Amino acid sequence: MSERLQARVLLLVGDQAEITTEHRDHTDPERVPVARLVEETGLAREDLAGAELVAVVSDAGELERFERA
Repeated sequence: MSERLQARVLLLVGDQAEITTEHRDHTDPERVPVARLVEETGLAREDLAGAELVAVVSDAGELERFERA
């Protein structure tokens, strides 16, 4: 069964977004392609920084997808 976590986009660095969750804070954020977030959430690139999202995590601990919170 998948786990759903609150996630927040800290900032964009080039074509990558830095994401925090309860498992990865600002000292060790997850990096995710901006294009993936735009496609999965429907948010425009300029609206991503600071956005609150839901991260769906697989049983293997991998980020399966992102959704709007």
